[in-house]
Amino acid sequence: QAQLVESGGGSVQPGGSLRLSCAASGLAFSVYSMSWYRQAPGKQRELVATIGTFGTTNYADSVKGRFTISRDNAKNTVSLQMNSLKPEDTAVYYCKAQLAAREYWGQGTRVTVSS
Repeated sequence: QAQLVESGGGSVQPGGSLRLSCAASGLAFSVYSMSWYRQAPGKQRELVATIGTFGTTNYADSVKGRFTISRDNAKNTVSLQMNSLKPEDTAVYYCKAQLAAREYWGQGTRVTVSS
């Protein structure tokens, strides 16, 4: 059974940094495209960043230049380095694994950016 477990969330002041991690198990991690999504209070879930099986990355315009997604296929993990955090980055962040129509989600980790 596939499982994704996020970690690394917390509270930080504006301008600060956090690193989120997602540990995957029960799936052939290297063949899955991995993504980070987030959902702010009262808003729809939105795509933050994606990394493909060959390392190609894509980012939402709102995080370009501040966030970096990476993956370690040997450790079955995907990470999201978040720098220069803003209050509008406050959300629950979710990890997703996708292969064609098959997808798995983690339970989410909360990030709060506030002074």
